[in-house]
Amino acid sequence: MAQKPSIPKGTRDFSSAEVAKRDYIINSIKSNFKRFGFQPIETPSFEKSSTLLGKYGEEGDRLIFKILNSGDFLKKANDEDLSNKNSAKISASIAEKALKYDLTVPFARYVVQHQHELVFPFKRYQVQPVWRADRPQKGRFREFVQCDADVIGSDSLWQEVDFIQLYDQVFNGLKLEGVTIKLNNRKILSGFAEVIGEQDKLIDFTVALDKLDKIGEQGVKDEMLEKGISAEALQKIQPIFSFSGSFNEKIKQLKSILSSSEIGLKGIEELEFLNDALSNYQFQSSQLDLDVTLARGLNYYTGAIFEIAAPSQVKLGSIGGGGRYDDLTGIFGLKNMSGVGISFGLDRIYLVLEELDLFPETLKNTTDLLCLNFGYEESKYMMLAINKLRSAGVNVELYPDQAKFKKQMQYAEKRQINHVLIAGESEMAEDKFSLKNLVTGEQTNYTLDQLVQIFTS
Repeated sequence: MAQKPSIPKGTRDFSSAEVAKRDYIINSIKSNFKRFGFQPIETPSFEKSSTLLGKYGEEGDRLIFKILNSGDFLKKANDEDLSNKNSAKISASIAEKALKYDLTVPFARYVVQHQHELVFPFKRYQVQPVWRADRPQKGRFREFVQCDADVIGSDSLWQEVDFIQLYDQVFNGLKLEGVTIKLNNRKILSGFAEVIGEQDKLIDFTVALDKLDKIGEQGVKDEMLEKGISAEALQKIQPIFSFSGSFNEKIKQLKSILSSSEIGLKGIEELEFLNDALSNYQFQSSQLDLDVTLARGLNYYTGAIFEIAAPSQVKLGSIGGGGRYDDLTGIFGLKNMSGVGISFGLDRIYLVLEELDLFPETLKNTTDLLCLNFGYEESKYMMLAINKLRSAGVNVELYPDQAKFKKQMQYAEKRQINHVLIAGESEMAEDKFSLKNLVTGEQTNYTLDQLVQIFTS
């Protein structure tokens, strides 16, 4: 007996209804990207391993899916590395390509490679799948779609202001209220490391702090201690674990803690700019919150960092995030090219909308009208209506087989098609069509022009 087929963990098949819902989210995001002036690009699903490795920190590198070289992939492997089972060195020689981990690093590569063709500042958006060898769980998959927007070639903080408003506009369009846009600045984190005398452990500090919502305050402190950050140092920053109050009140507390840190004060200055620039903006679906423990453990962030929290009634991680990177293209040879970008977590936004029942009912009906098939002549007559309705933008299909009336009606009901079109001898004799509403049960004869008006008005 043949084994039942399956798919790899962390991947999914999508039904027609699920695809319709995903397209609804993507189209809403894309329309706002365009409204804010972003242009679409696409990059390959895989890149050279050298392009990706070393850009996401040690933890990120472990999650990159590597692709074995074609043919005899062991041919280039070093015998000593093989015998010592040195996986890091072996993979470098037998896997010269890798699936992309995110869209940002490939975007940086794209900018450097095409720099002479682009107009700076360059605003791009990208909606494509990425892959991570992560442990699958609710809202976290090994293959998922990212919806990114970036501006590169400008260090103006007005770009960050724009992105905060973009987040709010997208969630407002999706009717998703109660979203929190968490904001911090990487310079604040550098300032914390400076005032506790642990500048050389900044990466360890931020990686641990980034896990606060997963492992809690004590878990973060334990990890920092394991990384060599002293208990005395942790005591100095204890207040950050219990920050409360308004944005301005948190800023005052930060100024007290970071008074001796030049870079920390610079971070505060940037946060104050954003808060003041947004003072006249009326948030529709979101609220802005200063979260001084927000770290986002990607090494390339240098300024503002964002993370989007779902409404409190939904127990789910972040549904978006991003930040400022001052020299990401520098890793590919193009120096002093500052950028900032954000990402929407399509899959998690889907889960939130599903849980809160926010998807429009109309998404269930991909076909507006099913034309019944009573034979060759009837179907040929029906094609007159089908072609004219399709030309007018109506989604119409003909039942392909000359089947019993009951079977065709059951098909329409299972497909959740609310209208069927009937054409038999009597309708053809009168040059009309009979339209039946399966919701109300009402059935009326119409001319072809009347049908078009009904479905397009």
